[in-house]
Amino acid sequence: MINKELELYLHIPFCKSKCKYCDFLSAPAQEDVKIFYVETLLKEIRQKSYIYKDYKVTSIFFGGGTPSILERNEIKKIMKVMYQEFTIEKDAEITIEANPGTLTYEKLNEYVMSGINRLSLGLQSTYNEELVLLGRIHTFEEFEENYDLARACGFRNINIDLMSALPRQTLETWKHTLKRIINLNPEHISAYSLIIEEGTPFFIQYQEDCKRREKGEKPIILPSEETERNMYYLTKKLLSQAGFQRYEISNYSKPGKECRHNIGYWTDKFYLGLGLGAASYIEGTRFSNTSILSNYLETDFKAYDVVELTSKESMEEFMFLGLRMICGVSMNKFYNKFHRSMEEIYGDVIQELQKDGLIQLLLKQGEKIIKLTEIGLDVSNYVLSRFIIE
Repeated sequence: MINKELELYLHIPFCKSKCKYCDFLSAPAQEDVKIFYVETLLKEIRQKSYIYKDYKVTSIFFGGGTPSILERNEIKKIMKVMYQEFTIEKDAEITIEANPGTLTYEKLNEYVMSGINRLSLGLQSTYNEELVLLGRIHTFEEFEENYDLARACGFRNINIDLMSALPRQTLETWKHTLKRIINLNPEHISAYSLIIEEGTPFFIQYQEDCKRREKGEKPIILPSEETERNMYYLTKKLLSQAGFQRYEISNYSKPGKECRHNIGYWTDKFYLGLGLGAASYIEGTRFSNTSILSNYLETDFKAYDVVELTSKESMEEFMFLGLRMICGVSMNKFYNKFHRSMEEIYGDVIQELQKDGLIQLLLKQGEKIIKLTEIGLDVSNYVLSRFIIE
């Protein structure tokens, strides 16, 4: 009997060129490599689907890299095999990530015909100067064209990725970016602050920027911490006024258009990762695929970095992933999962954070809920770190 739920993630590790901030497992590749990769991915799907015959798939997410860099017939083949091999719910949310400049009417129409019902567009900024500094391959005008094409092809659930605290970005340019995207009326907006990852071109620039700050010189790369903080507050204000509900620290949606796939990550759902380096979480065990392309293309589908989570680790993840959600986490669900009360494990931490005004306890439809306050959301990294068990 099929009664367990499963999310599927498919990794497409190819892109036209690497963005200056990106540390994802992705790189440019020749067409023959992409074709060979898709054939290998289909083999993995067929091989692993047998293990999950007792699961029903509630969401599918094509991530990357840039999944839309593949030819439309490649996505069509993948979707056909997915429906053949897995039990996919009729109302499953099926998302594909795409970069402007890689989409055509034909591709978008094929996505819709294949069953893909959600599009996630990586825009980041409406200013071409900022896009150039990021190393993006597209202009804002190309994004607008692709957005209109997606609507014309029937997409009624579109996310737009935006990024603040960019090099040379000001509060005014960020405000203008937000307003231009609000006017397009997408169903979902992901608004992240730029994170400087080691090993990226921006990391070198950031180190040079820090040296300038230490010398008392004016930094030339990134906005000040005060400006970044004001961008954060402005995001909350403008998106709320426009009818977007904040349901996670960095994610806003129109009512009923929350990303169900990502909510699964934050609420302890099982997910299977397919493709190069893809991570999985099944029945309390984490594992991943090889991150070496040549090995993967030789059909190396073994599980790597296998970790069976301890009760302590599971409790920690339940809290610091679940608390990312604006609705908070249920004390009842914590007890049902671990057979110990949240107060028993985190009583002192909860009391202290509540006293500091960083979390609040609520009773909602007979369930005890713990959630971050507005102040707690502002310092979420600190609050979430308190739920690591010493």
